[in-house]
Amino acid sequence: MTTATTTPDAALGLDRGQRSAIESSTSAFMALLRRDLRVLQKNFFKEFLPRTILQPFLLVFVFTYVFPKIGQGIGGHGATPAAFATLLIAGVVGISILFQGIQSVALPMVQEFGYTKEIEDRVLAPLPVSMVAVAKVASGAIQGLIAALIVFPIAAVVPASPLHLNVSWPLLLTLTPLACVSSAALGLTFGTRFEPRTVPIMFGVVVIPLTFLGCVYYSWVALTPIKTAGFSWLKTLVLINPLVYMSEGFRAALTNAHHMSLLAIYGVLLGFAALFLYFGINGFKKRVLS
Repeated sequence: MTTATTTPDAALGLDRGQRSAIESSTSAFMALLRRDLRVLQKNFFKEFLPRTILQPFLLVFVFTYVFPKIGQGIGGHGATPAAFATLLIAGVVGISILFQGIQSVALPMVQEFGYTKEIEDRVLAPLPVSMVAVAKVASGAIQGLIAALIVFPIAAVVPASPLHLNVSWPLLLTLTPLACVSSAALGLTFGTRFEPRTVPIMFGVVVIPLTFLGCVYYSWVALTPIKTAGFSWLKTLVLINPLVYMSEGFRAALTNAHHMSLLAIYGVLLGFAALFLYFGINGFKKRVLS
């Protein structure tokens, strides 16, 4: 009497060829990811660290250290320096992740599609073209996470007044990866739609407005008084900005300040991540296969 045995591959409906293809694609995906992380390690102190800490440090230093020291009021409505610093720290973490996603994915990709032609080496890897794009997003998300880990201590230590932090670890540990993926996916979308000569336009026309209208320096609910004919137009307009949900999410995760509904924050960030991945992957495939 013989006993039939079922292999894991057979149980999943995979033959040996399919299993080999999956293993090959997984190996190639991890190799691309390791390649990007190796470049990050090599350039960590020369490029990554300066671009990561300079802007957040200056924001925190000027608004929460210099201004209070010289007696310059900021924050409005009688807000204390400590209250404003507490409000700002969430926006600083959010803007650091957003910028890192754009700088680590969009800018290198613009170069790779341009004069370096490095993208041709990547697409020769034995995995679907869409997964090459996903590898770029994964690398950018990891760099965004590292940026958040670097920036948060700076934002917590530099202010002249003590911060009133109330960390919610479940929110922080779930929101941070989601924000990193959304930012890297946005970087993928930008990287496939801008040419090297139009990079200044990307920063001047797209990135700068995202920053100033991203609820970094103020909460979303604080925009309510800005009305025309009883309609809070600015409060509604900024809802198309993904940085708003990152800033409000970190405000909920790190402080007791007023913030947007958590359901809206998670739901919209998930939607943005899916939307940016869709447009980014499609744009990547068109640029590579054209």
